[in-house]
Amino acid sequence: MGNRGILHGSDRELVSGTWRHKNWVACTLAYKDWHREVKTPHTYTELFFLDEAVSLAAGHRPCAFCRRSDFNAFVVAWELAFGSKPRATDMDRQLHAERVPLIRGERPLVDPLALPDGAFVETDGHAWLVWTGAGHRWTHHGYVETRTLQDFANCKLITSPCIVKVLQNGYQLSVKPVV
Repeated sequence: MGNRGILHGSDRELVSGTWRHKNWVACTLAYKDWHREVKTPHTYTELFFLDEAVSLAAGHRPCAFCRRSDFNAFVVAWELAFGSKPRATDMDRQLHAERVPLIRGERPLVDPLALPDGAFVETDGHAWLVWTGAGHRWTHHGYVETRTLQDFANCKLITSPCIVKVLQNGYQLSVKPVV
């Protein structure tokens, strides 16, 4: 589950805007015995993702509150990738700087064979998860098709470059089983 701030009004209808703050986080669906009503007025709007790979591709990082161990592992991989231990605000600033151009469609061409497991690329109008040496086409219902990465041409990167580096430096993400 993700959070980009309050994206709905008192009537629970979505309002314009993609985000309300720069700290986009991916939370756990269940935390202790807490219960929330979806789109509770005056609080954050829940965003639901197929798995963590999708949330990372959307520009979210692990939540430091409800996913502390994942957050700590993300920080360690970030430090390995960039040479200094970041604060959450440092990561949020970098993620935001990279995701805005990606949202606008300014995606660099990449070689999918050079990407780590968990990265997403776009080719032929579809999003593909790079996982165990293959591409797995993402849909709202799961991963529905598998192709070898050698079959891909003109791939555009969907996942932020800094998250790609975090994945390359050992962050272990969770992924829904692929086909």
